[in-house]
Amino acid sequence: MKRILYTLVLILMIALVSCKKFLDKDPDLRTQINTLDKVAQLLVTAYPERHYLAFAETASDNAEDKSAALAAYNNEPFPSLYNWNEMTDDINGSPTKYWNAAYAAIASANQALAAIEENQFGTAANQYKGEALVARAYAHFMLVTFFAKAYVPGGTNNTPGIPYVKEPETVAVKLYERGTVASVYEDLEKDLTEGLPLLSGGQWQVPKYHFNPQAANAFAARFYLFKGDWDKVIQHVSAILPENNFKENIRQYNGSLYNLTYTEHRIEYTKADKSWNLLLANTYSNFQRGSSSIEAAGGARYSFGETKKNLYNKVTVFGAPFRNRYGVYTAPNYTTNKYNEYFYYTNVAAGIGYPYIMMPLLTMDEALLNRAEAYIQKGQFAQGIADLSTFASTRIVNYNSTTHALTVEKAKAFFNTADDKEALIKALLETKQIAFMQEGIRWMDILRHRLTVSHNFIASDGTETFKTLGPDDNRRMFQIPPDAKLSGVAANPR
Repeated sequence: MKRILYTLVLILMIALVSCKKFLDKDPDLRTQINTLDKVAQLLVTAYPERHYLAFAETASDNAEDKSAALAAYNNEPFPSLYNWNEMTDDINGSPTKYWNAAYAAIASANQALAAIEENQFGTAANQYKGEALVARAYAHFMLVTFFAKAYVPGGTNNTPGIPYVKEPETVAVKLYERGTVASVYEDLEKDLTEGLPLLSGGQWQVPKYHFNPQAANAFAARFYLFKGDWDKVIQHVSAILPENNFKENIRQYNGSLYNLTYTEHRIEYTKADKSWNLLLANTYSNFQRGSSSIEAAGGARYSFGETKKNLYNKVTVFGAPFRNRYGVYTAPNYTTNKYNEYFYYTNVAAGIGYPYIMMPLLTMDEALLNRAEAYIQKGQFAQGIADLSTFASTRIVNYNSTTHALTVEKAKAFFNTADDKEALIKALLETKQIAFMQEGIRWMDILRHRLTVSHNFIASDGTETFKTLGPDDNRRMFQIPPDAKLSGVAANPR
């Protein structure tokens, strides 16, 4: 587990006078977080600076083998992730890198909370305390989602969770217990429910880079979707836009995004001033590239290829394909063209520096579809269909409410099932898979709905074989990093 270590300076005194002068000074050389402005600056680092795109997408059914003949690059982390092999290397795009980044974010949130308490800032610190609590809950939620067994609504959930860290770390090695999935959910729900109300009335220079009230409600909706508390999902999504004007505020694929160039599309997609982006994080990444760089998905053998491109462009349950923007490096090496890379030069002359993408952690689009699922799960099919049709109305070119609106009968015929709820859930899940391709959300749905994943493997002679990852396979939990063992965190079973 990545730690923030505090350095205590010890000086060998050779005279009593020198000793006295030394003892007059504060031996703790870290920056003193003693103003609200410093707390605010600290909270900028309370969000993981790495993302989960590479490992969540590659492990899911959004990836395929494009063959060695047609895909130029077969470098890690993609082969291990696609084969669901244990991967503990600390390279970009790996689960280990995300684990470390998430706990670093938690450390910042904990330090902010400690500073608020120590300095007794009172109600003036409400928005910062709220942000720290919700950010801490978010990072722990993502960790327990990726590194522990999926939460089962109504189940015991007594399998190992992940360490829920609530205090700043002040020692080099501290032992932690994983607790259970149930105890992690209890802790993060406490942080979430305490922190969210404190955000009301908060002001941020760029709200989309912080847990503002809209973003916090979107996160709460995702959490309660995993927990199976449908009423709270509906409550929190509805709180994002009380006027229920989602159509004007989700991604406008058949509107403002329609005529953009590929470059313009990537830029607009992740802008902080767009209503559809609720929370953005600046993450170190070259995921958008088609090169041989580590974590570059475009040219990787195991990633978004011809079969998934066909899924991306298929005729949907609504009766027409979604308007999607995909790019091609050399077929079948594709990209959904959703992320714009920013390169920070450390040496312009040498051409070296750090690549970053603005990663949408929470969006208006996901929130709307989460509410649609909650309605369907409750048997309120008309409301769920209304949300799904609203979503489709911004994705289908020349959308016609008579022709394209979803109905139960249309869904049953499309998915060849006689069960109303099953048909609508399948419509919901396929809509999300297509809409959120290369966003990591499909893996979350695979975990929640216990979906089996199938991966193809193409041999040099063209022979194709398949491997599957079933709902009870322990490899659905990414492995705990080796460094965490120093803190007593037990590995996941294999």
